Amino acid sequence: MVRIILVRHGETKWNIEGRYQGQEDTELSERGLEQGRLLAQGLKDVPIDVFVSSPLKRSFMTASFCAELHGNTVAKDERLTEINHGLWEGRLAGDIEAEYPDEFAAWHTQPHTVQMPGEGGESLEDVRVRVRAAFDDYAQKYAGKTVLVAAHDAVNKAVICDLLGLSQAAFWQIKQDNTCINVLEEQDGRWRLVLLNSTTHLGYLFSGIEQKGL
Repeated sequence: MVRIILVRHGETKWNIEGRYQGQEDTELSERGLEQGRLLAQGLKDVPIDVFVSSPLKRSFMTASFCAELHGNTVAKDERLTEINHGLWEGRLAGDIEAEYPDEFAAWHTQPHTVQMPGEGGESLEDVRVRVRAAFDDYAQKYAGKTVLVAAHDAVNKAVICDLLGLSQAAFWQIKQDNTCINVLEEQDGRWRLVLLNSTTHLGYLFSGIEQKGL
C-alpha cells in the first residue's frame, strides 16, 4: 500500500486578487507563508518518507516547510504543474469573463468540455492524464511508504476525481483550500479517499473562502 498526503500550496497574492495563475511562477503571500508553516507543524508528528512537489515556487515552498521538519528534501515532478490556462494566465477572473463569456461560463458549469485558449492551453483531460501517471508511478515506486505531494487546485481536483472513478464533470464538486490536506491510499490497484480538504491545522474546520482564480 502507498499513502499519499496531497496538499495544495499556500495563499498567493494572485489568489487574493482573483487572478488566474496557471503555470505562472507566483510566490506565496505573507499569509501563504504562515499557512505553510502551520501545515508543517500540523504534519510534523506524522511519519512521512518522501516529499514531492510541483516545480512551481508556491507548491515547492509549501512542501519545503514540511520536509524541513522531517529532515528531508523535496523532489520536483513536472507532471504536478498546475493547468496551463493559455491566454487566461495572469488575468483577473472578471476580465476573462468579459472577453470570453461563453468559455468562462462553460468552465464553471461544464469544465470537462473546455480547452484553455491559446498556445499551450490545456484541458482537464490533459491534466488528468499526466497527474494520474504520476500517482500510478508513486504507487509502484513508494509501496509501503507515505508520500507528501504538494500541488495545485486544478491538479488536486482532477486527480481526486480520477482516482475515485468520477468524470471531470465533477471537478467543481471538490473544494481545495490553500494548504488543505487530503489523504489517499492505494492497495492492489484500487484507490480510496481517507481525508478531503482538511484545514484544521489553520484553526478552522472550513474556510468559507471562494477564490475567483485558480
